[in-house]
Amino acid sequence: MFGRVARSLCLGLGFLAVFVVPVFGVEVRIKDLVDVEGARANQLVGMGLVVGLAGTGDKGDMAMRMLSNMALNFGVNVDPKAVKSKNVAVVSVTCELPPFVSPGQTLDVQVSALGDAKSLQGGMLLQTPLRAANGRVYAVAQGPLSIGGFSAGGQGAQTVRNFQTVARIPGGAIVEQGVDSTLGGGGALALLLRRPDFTTATRIAEAINRKYGGVARAVDAGRVEVSAPGGVGVTSFLASIEGLRVTPDALARVVVNERTGTVVMGGEVKLSTAAVSHGNLTVKVSERPEASQPNPLAGGRTQVLPRTDVSAQEGEGQVVLLPESSSVADLVKALNGVGASPRDLIPILQALDQAGALQGQLVIQ
Repeated sequence: MFGRVARSLCLGLGFLAVFVVPVFGVEVRIKDLVDVEGARANQLVGMGLVVGLAGTGDKGDMAMRMLSNMALNFGVNVDPKAVKSKNVAVVSVTCELPPFVSPGQTLDVQVSALGDAKSLQGGMLLQTPLRAANGRVYAVAQGPLSIGGFSAGGQGAQTVRNFQTVARIPGGAIVEQGVDSTLGGGGALALLLRRPDFTTATRIAEAINRKYGGVARAVDAGRVEVSAPGGVGVTSFLASIEGLRVTPDALARVVVNERTGTVVMGGEVKLSTAAVSHGNLTVKVSERPEASQPNPLAGGRTQVLPRTDVSAQEGEGQVVLLPESSSVADLVKALNGVGASPRDLIPILQALDQAGALQGQLVIQ
């Protein structure tokens, strides 16, 4: 269905736009709909130094001060004003600490320039502690930077691919300590829906109860409480219910992005009886300045006189009748038939919503 609609739009209109009709009747695993309470990630951040740059480092005083402080840690007292180098850069180092990690495991880190460094290509990050919001160090990062691009050129031209001031270090951080996860205290678990919905929460509880009996109940739209049966471990119980499949529900919603002309319509969006009129008005304004030259003996000056041509052409208007309970596909086919562009579809959808004929939520980005 979606493929036929998309092809008809591309062939009939020739505009760059995306019409997506999601299908909400498919079954999805519970693990793709929920998060387990207590199993959460934590953000880590640190500030460090990247060295070994080919003259593309910071020019400010912050890098020189950090370099001086690092030298002091190794027993060398250097005045920051005496340090002169363009091969170092101050960077921020960030990563995410997943749940259930243990000391010794590695994490990928992202490195971003904080100062006026032009490029981090070829740099090496020195040992940088990574802290959480509580100020404790949970990982330490170090290693060579990977940019995934290049920068080359001379005085007259330059070629750059990807951002040169942002890099990654795969496996560049070593976990020093994990985070205690309070999971399944007393056998009680809570499943948190990523998209809260009363119907979906109820269906998840019913799917679990069909397999294990009355061990689950939907507390609200975003929370399902589950108790592990006797004799079954929490880990085994979670693994068994993660694979259960349910059909998620969703609001009938139309999302419009006016900047890109993208319209995404949910499959549950319906239309009441409505008539849509579509017409085209083209106004063309052209400037043709003309030079007015006096006679040779008149003693005048040559003048440039403006000449403006204005023409207006209005296309034939067309009216499309949409019967009651029309679907998104019916609307798209009707608008495609009258030659409406994706840009025309946006005000049409707004007008249908204001007229009360769009049975769904209109979201404008």
